[in-house]
Amino acid sequence: MKLFLTWFISTVALLISAWLIPGAKINSFWSALLVALMLGIVNAVIRPVLVFLTLPINILTLGFFTLIINGLMVWLVAIILPGFSISSFWVAIIFSVILALITWIIEGIIK
Repeated sequence: MKLFLTWFISTVALLISAWLIPGAKINSFWSALLVALMLGIVNAVIRPVLVFLTLPINILTLGFFTLIINGLMVWLVAIILPGFSISSFWVAIIFSVILALITWIIEGIIK
């Protein structure tokens, strides 16, 4: 049950983020569900590998390079899924930051 709640929270956060940020577009609620699922899979599989491989630069930048990695994950999902589009790499980085903030706020309200 907790998995479905997390998935729903991510979907709502994605829809709000896409509404707030010009240059990010999600076509429908069903597309947002699919984007949330794909983003979860990408963050579980690819992101840890990238964080490990870029550990030296991440240490030098005091963790700020993780923002770049998060933006890359969002951009990758936008390339893969047809119902989700991001206009540029910088929009992907801003989208990932806003998405994290909105998810944190929604989870704080629910809990």
